[in-house]
Amino acid sequence: MTEYRIEKDSLGEVQVPGEAYYGAQTQRAIDNFHISGLRPWRAFIWSMATIKRAAAEVNRDLGLLAPRIAEVIVQAAQEVIDGQWDDQFRVDPFQAGAGTSHNMNANEVIANRAIEMLGGQRGDYKLVSPNDHVNMAQSTNDTIPTAIRLGVLWRLDELLEVIDRLAAALETKAQEFDPIVKSGRTHLQDAVPVRLGQEFGAYAKAMRRDRDKIELAADGLRRLGIGGTATGTGLNAHPEYHTRMIKKLSNLTGLELMPSDDLFESMQAHSDAVFFSGSIRTLAQDLIRIANDFRLLASGPATGFDEIHLPAVQPGSSIMPGKVNPVLAEMLDMAMFHVLGNDLTVTLAAQAGQLELNVMMPIIAHDLFEMMQIVIGAVRAFTDYCVIGLEANPEKATGWLAKNAILVTALNPLIGYLKGAEIAKAAMARNVTIREVCVEKITAGELVNKDNGQPVTMAEIDAILGDVRSLTEGGTPTRGTGVSG
Repeated sequence: MTEYRIEKDSLGEVQVPGEAYYGAQTQRAIDNFHISGLRPWRAFIWSMATIKRAAAEVNRDLGLLAPRIAEVIVQAAQEVIDGQWDDQFRVDPFQAGAGTSHNMNANEVIANRAIEMLGGQRGDYKLVSPNDHVNMAQSTNDTIPTAIRLGVLWRLDELLEVIDRLAAALETKAQEFDPIVKSGRTHLQDAVPVRLGQEFGAYAKAMRRDRDKIELAADGLRRLGIGGTATGTGLNAHPEYHTRMIKKLSNLTGLELMPSDDLFESMQAHSDAVFFSGSIRTLAQDLIRIANDFRLLASGPATGFDEIHLPAVQPGSSIMPGKVNPVLAEMLDMAMFHVLGNDLTVTLAAQAGQLELNVMMPIIAHDLFEMMQIVIGAVRAFTDYCVIGLEANPEKATGWLAKNAILVTALNPLIGYLKGAEIAKAAMARNVTIREVCVEKITAGELVNKDNGQPVTMAEIDAILGDVRSLTEGGTPTRGTGVSG
């Protein structure tokens, strides 16, 4: 049977598991919030412990915290930073407003571990107090916003790296597929030719630009409001505490951080978090678009586009032998749908702030960290197991192009739009090529130059249509001269 210890908080006695490093306030939160079964993300645990370590060092240096108590708090906080006590962080993300439960979870775990280091028993807060020592000069209201910012920045490089790898993989495919000229499609209908490499080059460029947006948005999170304490006034914090904390956190994390120029704004507003979340939303919608293009381009193979072949990573059906599905693209879609939901939650929670505080911070934190985790994992898997190994099907791509009557668009400068439309309709109605229709109309004397009324020759037609790659390079096709810019 589990042994318990009795702790007291401001509401009375609480029964806490004897082996737990958390205490009374964490236990109350565990009891009160049986909601999702979810636990805090590692980024949230790391960032809170980093703040606690920094605060102990700053308060010691300011002469406010006894050196020996500061020393054990620093050691205990570092153990949490290193991931040694992740199982002690038990509070559901759907918890009391502002994040007091998560803050006290960190305070209690660090205090009880520090007490052990001093030779005491867990729960003996006369040695090290969660509130008076670990939480010195702090409030939930300034530590949680700071922890959100630090936690995002902690994984920023990892997020940017996976996007860079995806962009690089797409760029490699763009070069590999550049020789393949295929039918373009607009409105999901046949359009003028493009190169498969151009399609993939555009995917890569979108990823590069989305990556830059994320990096830009993250810069706003570097402003920290730690030191504002309960409402932004800095009550119970040393006048130098704010600036010293920024310097200490910068040194501990290696992150580029800066002091807030308005502690009230940093507590009230979470627009920086919304801006960052929005940059990930932008990436997510591009990833959905690309994943859906992959699904279309790989569709079939017998009855679809079949212009690319995605790696076969698992059987696609429990009943249809040999079926292979675009599972990585499907996974990416579902993951990014979830990310879009995270972003909406962050936005709604951020606008729900009132007066000096936004009490919805726990879900802002959880969903920001979750969306980063999902993007990192999903993009990495999509890159490694789908993009790197995908192959083009040049025969199918060029085969579709040969049947594309919209190639007649290149003849517009020679014969005019209306005559081109007439040729296209005839070719599609009879399932023949536009060249065959042109031969018939030239033979019948029905094809003339739109500008001078002179008969058009097949040499002129072939000069324009003979090099389909030139039609993907811009400019205006002219008689006998291919493409001019």
